[in-house]
Formats: sequence, C-alpha cells, structure tokens
Amino acid sequence: MIKADRIFGLVMMLVALGYLFSATHIQTSFLSDPVGPRIFPYLIGGGVILCSLVLVIRPDANADWPGLGTVLQLVIALAVLIGYASAVRPLGFIIPTAVAAGVLSYQINPKPVSALLTGVGLSVGLFVLFKMILGLGLVGFPRHWF
Repeated sequence: MIKADRIFGLVMMLVALGYLFSATHIQTSFLSDPVGPRIFPYLIGGGVILCSLVLVIRPDANADWPGLGTVLQLVIALAVLIGYASAVRPLGFIIPTAVAAGVLSYQINPKPVSALLTGVGLSVGLFVLFKMILGLGLVGFPRHWF
C-alpha cells in the first residue's frame, strides 16, 4: 500500500499543478474585487498539493480497501456528479441540483421521503443563496420555459 499511496500522491500533485496552471489563465475584469476570481482555485490547488505531500511523505502501510458495495456506491455517486455537471446548463440549476442532491442523500440515508426533501430543499436554498444573496448569474430553470 505504501507504493500505491505515493504514486497516487504524485499523480494528484501533477493534477493540482495543472489545475493551478489553468487558474492562471482566468480573466479578471477591470472592476474586479481586490481578491480576484483566482484565489478560490489557488486555495483548492494548494490544498490538494498539501494533501498529496502528506500521502507521499507518510503513506498508510495498512490501508483497508472498501468492499464491492462501497465501490459501487462510489461509481454511482461519480455518475450522478458527471450527469449533474452536464445537465446544469440545459436544465437550469434547480432541477439537476434537486435530483443530484436527492440521489446522493439517498445513498447516505436510504429514506426516500427524506432524500426527496433534502434534494428539493438544498437546490432551492442554494439557488436563493447564490442568485439572490451573492448575485451570481444562475438560471433557475430551462430558458425555453420562459
């Protein structure tokens, strides 16, 4: 396991460096805030590099691999997130966020009503936060509905 952790740490470090390099190409407007739009990607990339360094320097000698059920749950979560990323633009923010949050909530606690309420509540709450409070240019529903 030590070798696998170190290889994974090095690969993630390369991915983070590529992410940081791509963040340097973010355009800033003339009237942007003092911090600028690059700070968040820089923080994410720096955090990934620090975590990768920990994996390279102190790998886990006795790592336990998850069972097949857990791997299947992770594959489903990955598929949901990829589908979410591709559905936000054509379907707006609220519908894909409700579906993705509901499915992921159901994976955590398999209660259908609770997962449905969590998905709808999270999507509407995040939309209000991002659109109304933070002023981001999100589209709530598909444009052709209006």
